[in-house]
Amino acid sequence: RRYKTKNENAQEAHEAIRPTDFSVQTAGNDRNEQRLYDLIWKRAIASQMADAQLERTTATVGIKPTQAIANQFLAPNGDLKENLIASGEVIKFDGFLKVYLESSDDDDEESKTMLPPLNIGQLLDLRQMRATERFTRPSPRYTEASLVKKLEELGIGRPSTYAPTISTILKRGYVVKEDRDGKPRKFRELVLEKNIITDKTDTETVGTEKSKLFPTDVASVVNDFLVQYFPTVIDFSFTANVEKEFDEIASGKRIWVDMIDDFYQEFHKKVEDSQEIKRSDAGGSRALGNHPENGEPMFVKLGKFGPYVQIGDTADETKKPKFASLKKTQRMETISIEDALELFKLPREIGFFEEKAMKVAIGRFGPYVQHDSKYFSLGKDDDPFEIEESRGVEIIEAKRKADAEKYIKEFPENTSVKVLNGRYGPYIVVGEKNVKIPKGIEPQNLTLQECLKLAEEAPEKKTFRRFPKTAATAEKKAATKKVPVKKAVTKKTVATKPKASATKPKTAVSKPKKTVVKK
Repeated sequence: RRYKTKNENAQEAHEAIRPTDFSVQTAGNDRNEQRLYDLIWKRAIASQMADAQLERTTATVGIKPTQAIANQFLAPNGDLKENLIASGEVIKFDGFLKVYLESSDDDDEESKTMLPPLNIGQLLDLRQMRATERFTRPSPRYTEASLVKKLEELGIGRPSTYAPTISTILKRGYVVKEDRDGKPRKFRELVLEKNIITDKTDTETVGTEKSKLFPTDVASVVNDFLVQYFPTVIDFSFTANVEKEFDEIASGKRIWVDMIDDFYQEFHKKVEDSQEIKRSDAGGSRALGNHPENGEPMFVKLGKFGPYVQIGDTADETKKPKFASLKKTQRMETISIEDALELFKLPREIGFFEEKAMKVAIGRFGPYVQHDSKYFSLGKDDDPFEIEESRGVEIIEAKRKADAEKYIKEFPENTSVKVLNGRYGPYIVVGEKNVKIPKGIEPQNLTLQECLKLAEEAPEKKTFRRFPKTAATAEKKAATKKVPVKKAVTKKTVATKPKASATKPKTAVSKPKKTVVKK
């Protein structure tokens, strides 16, 4: 069998891994090697077998109730109020399924029900009836592999551009790759067995994501801006059409200058028009409502350091607005006014340590604990809205211990001089100058005078300029006289006819390859 790619511009994959001799059905020295060979052998054989023929069937099953429950389920005319519906597939021809039945790679994908062969009027015995409450599931988020597959389907990019495209959106912060925990949700299940109905409530975890790509607020704002002001460029078909034009240029059917000119004329005009757009209009601002206590307007906006909530209007010069950054798990599109009000509980006091208050807040570089005019960063798993006094003390003491290992000696009379323990050993810091400690000197025994003396005796680091300016070159430049430039004489060029090649051009002919494609 031969297979063709759906996208004519897609490059073919490498040769499939397959057995060189299909008569050898077992191979390998241990259990794992044997299972791997068996998998490769079955998939290779299945790829060359005929397709399976499945018949999608919807079976309507009528119920003949017992006399005890007939009055409850029977209509006045004697017919059942409802029938049972069984939907699934019936195998009419096994095909490749005779050798290999592939399991689902996606845990979220529901397995299809395979129905046994059924006949009209066939009597069925009810062994068990199970009714489970189900909820609509959203489409799964992209991984790198599924995103590449989608790009191939849309005809966007080439195999050489897929990896740089994904790395670029990750580097610019348009998407983040991370794991997210699911949330518990209760569901109800009814089971009828031996004329006994069991009603139970169970819990399932939904929304669990592992190594998935999540869009950020920056991506949403940039995407909305491009869709509004550059709709033709952001359109999926634009990139696919450009790829086709590139192929025409490569085959000599089109001149590249004309293609670039057609695009640039329209694109340049849109760029010029976008210069007049205000930053506030493109900032992705969204009104949340009014503060329940003072009635001031509340907004969620995207700033230089990420999304934030604002209470008050910047146009009102009489009162300064308040700002609070969003949590990492919050989105500009979904945050509510109740969640926004929770953000303004910071800074909050969590207790006392050494008779001085500890406060938790969020700054430019993340959440921190403030104590005695010093700042201590919170851990990765610490929530500034839930952290308590005991955890704050742990963070402060851990930071002090780390500093104690770093600071070997300090001098209160001159705070600019320190003896530190660095990556390559102890050294002295005098202002902005780092001084290496000579061998044979104990760092903890150094005095202030010895540190200053070592800093004074230490050689200055040489700074190199790529093109140093000297007095000699300046004088030479000033003394240079102007030399009259002769007028260039243009010579006529005679177009010559290209010589015919003595040999005929050779045409490369590639032999067709046999490929084994996954069913």
